[in-house]
Amino acid sequence: MASMPMRRRPRTSARTWYLVCCLLLGACPGNLPPLLKLWRATEALREGARVLRGISLGELTLSAQTAPAKEYQVKAVFLFNFAQFVEWPPAAFGDDKSPFVIGILGEDPFGAYLDEVVRAERVGNRPMRVQRYQRADEITTCHVLFISRSEESRLGQILASLKDRNILVVGDSDNFIQRAGMIQLATSQGKVHLRINVNAARTANLTISSKLLRSAELVTGSK
Repeated sequence: MASMPMRRRPRTSARTWYLVCCLLLGACPGNLPPLLKLWRATEALREGARVLRGISLGELTLSAQTAPAKEYQVKAVFLFNFAQFVEWPPAAFGDDKSPFVIGILGEDPFGAYLDEVVRAERVGNRPMRVQRYQRADEITTCHVLFISRSEESRLGQILASLKDRNILVVGDSDNFIQRAGMIQLATSQGKVHLRINVNAARTANLTISSKLLRSAELVTGSK
């Protein structure tokens, strides 16, 4: 039997490092003079390394300048990084070069920031794309789906429509995990941390890295 090829994880590009630094500095990309950008980004690199490590460990502290206005910039970086810690079955993709899609269902809390995070990034040979949906029946190809708080009143119906599809379903509304969501981006005590519904992910034929599972609060009661 032929061995399965190793799955290449997306690398963190210099541009994504810069976006993380901008987030830490409370600045929008493009709004700092070039020399000041270079100096301040250099000063922030060590803190940027802490941020990316926090993401990989499933937890990230919100500083005074990131909360609450920048909360969804932090969560956007989480969505991007899930591509590194979750494996999708081949059937989730049309072909070897079809895009890796991060979707947003309902009101978009990220604005243009999520687009900036994934711009020019790749998962192996796949370009990353952001798609926005107003209704669940609009979702065709999608790999990570963030369900906005605006959809909370019909969350049960949405999750039922996505059952058995190879989509990592993420949200941040209260009781998202208890209602059979897969990953909740919960905020408490100044930190964004992960709650993971292991059974729901397994039902969708998704494999979550043990590194992510070790650092998250695990829920196994719902499917």
